[in-house]
Amino acid sequence: MKLTFPLLDASEVRDARALLHAAPWADGRTSAGVQAAQVKNNRQLPSDCEAARILQALVLQALHRSPRFLSAALPRKVFPPHFNSYTGTANSFGIHVDNAVRYTPAGVQVRTDLSCTVFLSEPDDYQGGELVVHDEQGGQRVKLPAGHALLYPGASVHEVLPVTRGERLAAFFWVESLVRGNDERSLLLALDTALVSLRGRDGESAEAVALTGVYHNLLRLWATT
Repeated sequence: MKLTFPLLDASEVRDARALLHAAPWADGRTSAGVQAAQVKNNRQLPSDCEAARILQALVLQALHRSPRFLSAALPRKVFPPHFNSYTGTANSFGIHVDNAVRYTPAGVQVRTDLSCTVFLSEPDDYQGGELVVHDEQGGQRVKLPAGHALLYPGASVHEVLPVTRGERLAAFFWVESLVRGNDERSLLLALDTALVSLRGRDGESAEAVALTGVYHNLLRLWATT
């Protein structure tokens, strides 16, 4: 399952970019695993700086008010967002796979069922820099408007192509879902989406109530709390 959705509004994007342009940057390899560090060439905001704390709260608040994210991810834990910059000679992240388990600064384990990137630069602000998620159909290039997010399976092989002009700013983080399996999450999302459409057309019908019961029984069967 790969899902794009709007997350931050224009005002929030402007605030985020203002903080990022004034913030200190560090070598992005500090947060990478052994394999990823060999192909990672970008800058990253130190997670303990004031700008990072403000921006983390901004993104997490937006996630909590996003019905699409909540329905698709069914989040159990969310890793505090990181923020990166691709520009100049620090401009790419080669093919890699994210670590299966990440540890927050407080030592909390987060299984990376899902990865998420929130684009903070407009597509015209930079050249290149597409996020490429590889699967059995090949590589899908993604370059979204500022404030939009891509949610995709954490097990995916992926890369960020070199930025050859301008600067690409983004937030990224991982989600441990209540439902571990990607296929099960996809079925629940499809059912929930159909239920929203059904209610919008017919109101709280007997069929909607029955299908809501099916949804929650499946969630009860598959969820780990």
